[in-house]
Amino acid sequence: MSGAGQAIEHVGFPKMEAKPTAENLPRPGCCNPVKKPGPVSMDHVLLALQETKEERDTRIRSLFNFFDAANVGYLDYAQIEAGLTALQIPSEYKYAKDLLRVCDANRDGRVDYQEFRRYMDAKELELYRIFQAIDVKHNGCILPEELWDALVNAGIEIDDEELARFVEHVDKDNNGIITFEGWRDFLLLYPHEATIQNIYQYWERVCLVDIGEQAVIPEGISKHIHTIRYLIAGGVAGAASRTATAPLDRLKVVLQVQTSRACIVPAIKNIWKEGGLLGFFRGNGLNVVKVAPESAIKFCVYEMLKSVIGDAKGKDKGDIGTSGRLIAGGMAGAVAQTAIYPLDLVKTRLQTYACEGGKVPKLKILTKDIWSQEGPRAFYRGVVPSLLGIIPYAGIELAAYETLKDMSKTYVLHDSEPGPLVQLGCGTVSGAVGATFVYPLQVIRTRLQAQHTKSTAVYKGMSDVFWRTLQHEGFRGFYKGLFPNFLKVVPAVSISYMVYETMKKNLVID
Repeated sequence: MSGAGQAIEHVGFPKMEAKPTAENLPRPGCCNPVKKPGPVSMDHVLLALQETKEERDTRIRSLFNFFDAANVGYLDYAQIEAGLTALQIPSEYKYAKDLLRVCDANRDGRVDYQEFRRYMDAKELELYRIFQAIDVKHNGCILPEELWDALVNAGIEIDDEELARFVEHVDKDNNGIITFEGWRDFLLLYPHEATIQNIYQYWERVCLVDIGEQAVIPEGISKHIHTIRYLIAGGVAGAASRTATAPLDRLKVVLQVQTSRACIVPAIKNIWKEGGLLGFFRGNGLNVVKVAPESAIKFCVYEMLKSVIGDAKGKDKGDIGTSGRLIAGGMAGAVAQTAIYPLDLVKTRLQTYACEGGKVPKLKILTKDIWSQEGPRAFYRGVVPSLLGIIPYAGIELAAYETLKDMSKTYVLHDSEPGPLVQLGCGTVSGAVGATFVYPLQVIRTRLQAQHTKSTAVYKGMSDVFWRTLQHEGFRGFYKGLFPNFLKVVPAVSISYMVYETMKKNLVID
């Protein structure tokens, strides 16, 4: 039996018997269909539970009193923790802190009855809405095939045995179907958003509570993560942001490779002279081809690493802390950068190629020349400073973004989801911070990428670039192109994250 279900029996809520009327006579495979027009309201909940308003008031008051064992008139963290412990829910699955945070509307560390009641009202309405969404036949209960369809649509594929265990765990009457009462009891004390993915993840964790010595951990969400959807969301986000900022990226690269005094206005004039307006977009097609898999791999690996780190710490993946985000972000960035690095080198060569008469070399010929004249190792020239830069950049960028987003939810929006403007601000700050820290490594990488092995004064490696730049150009040489990079990275990161968050919602990932 689930924790919330045990709570209901523990505090002695009355069992409501359905009155045999013409409208609610039991039918094979059916429960208590609610035929009430209009938006979902508490009346729908009462009808689905066959419960009067007074009976519901008594039930909620009894549950509050169960947690308020000391009869002090409010609930604090210790009382909620003790109440969940009394329900025999393992400590790592209690969500006591989250339950307190969600219920505590005025943030005083205590939950009075009115705050508890507001949570119950909102939670039961939320649970009824998703119950109705899964109950596609609208017969008042969730059939196993309906639950299976909902899980598959959410990207979770489970076998028949696992599905049967899921239904059995939530089914109060042991008749192979899920009533709204059983659905409510199972999820009533789960403080997070009731999406089908979260519900399955919750069951995946708490099912170990009461299945005895033959405990079986379902493969579930860890194996059936929305990999393809993460790839699509990350790819679209990266492609959109780079296309919007392509002229600034070209200008930045041109300035980075200049060993003499670099000035923005002359560089802009030279780009325009070589290729006109299209000259500012040279390499953008390859940049999109490059950044789509790069962003997709980075976001996908990042989400999976958050789950791995969360499991290792015994926490939810959204609560792995700043250090966990730094590790996950850095490793995800390193994996993505290594996978697409040859494309990045070819893009840099294309953007820095000295054209005669505005004639841009074809990608196939340029790639072939690099291979034949410099060898396959040339495609990874500069990979060391690139990785040294991408690990802190990705870690700082992603960690700063999610930390800022969490802070905005807690202190500004009061648990509401951040809108586009907040996401824009979080992405702007995180991108600027990350770029500033690693920019000197980007300059070294770009200079190694752009040079030909047969050119004069060829760099011997990363340290050679560093010392020669420092000797001839000073510390300012490591920040050539920083201004257009700032102009580029702020909208690029902001657009990328906004598109990514929108795609996640549209693809029903979170």
